[in-house]
Amino acid sequence: MTARALVSRAPLVAFQIALGVALVVKGLVSSGVGTALVTLALFAVWIGGTLLNSWLAARPGASRFKAFAIPLVFGLTLLAMWEIAVRGYGVSTVILPPPSAIAVRFSHSLPILWEDFVQTVIKGALSGFVIGCVAALVTAVVVDRFDFLRRGLLPVGNFVAALPIIGIAPILVMWFGFDWQSKAAVVVVMVFFPMLVNTVEGLHDTSAMQRDLMRTYAAGYWTTLFKLRLPAAMPFIFNGLKIASTLALIGAIVAEFFGSPVRGMGFRISTSVGLLALDLVWAEIVVAAIAGSAFYGAIALLEKAVTFWHPSQRGHGH
Repeated sequence: MTARALVSRAPLVAFQIALGVALVVKGLVSSGVGTALVTLALFAVWIGGTLLNSWLAARPGASRFKAFAIPLVFGLTLLAMWEIAVRGYGVSTVILPPPSAIAVRFSHSLPILWEDFVQTVIKGALSGFVIGCVAALVTAVVVDRFDFLRRGLLPVGNFVAALPIIGIAPILVMWFGFDWQSKAAVVVVMVFFPMLVNTVEGLHDTSAMQRDLMRTYAAGYWTTLFKLRLPAAMPFIFNGLKIASTLALIGAIVAEFFGSPVRGMGFRISTSVGLLALDLVWAEIVVAAIAGSAFYGAIALLEKAVTFWHPSQRGHGH
């Protein structure tokens, strides 16, 4: 770390040291030496992670390595503090299990977790995501073609998008049954209108000069749509896809709370909470987090490849 970087981060480090000393003194006064040592360990881990990240951030070059390493160090620091706090302060595993216990349960429950992943993510979330987004894209083109549909449908879309999932999920479960079809239907409702609104806005994101240029080439509506307006709308479309990717997984999991066969992430979470198996609940949460991050990341990579020409992508990787 350079001297300038140390000086710039000195107030933050000084504040953390003062806070740690205050917590240690408080622990000694209120609970004795044991609690103070745990607090001191937490403080040491936090300072160590902060200094390591400061050193990584101050290193010249290697931006891709730093983009991966800094969040990793931060995450490992939080996990270490979580483990120390739960075990050191004697927190009940019913309230909050330590990461090590969650990891053990994760490794011992791989068949169950995989079955739940297939049921919720592949069958429910992914199928609903594809159906909802494709339907929204087609509808957006129709709405763009006929202006009266845009004036009538978009306000209805905003209204439906504001409906709470806990209100529509039980109804759709009753309509489509307890298997994955009802979860896919909930996902379709959740992703359709955000995708529709983004696509319609994107189709209007062309300048008058660009449209006039297409008219000078005698380009009709469909030629202009495919050659100019759809490519120009791609940043908006991918923004809708990224929003829909997070909504899809949430919708599929929550919908399973209202009826599901004896598998699925939402089903497992709700039943495991009743059995006080909180380590399995957290294992399911880990699977959901990994799946959601991978889903979002795949869309972001595809966006970077498709919209490389957009100003928002030009600075990436430098």
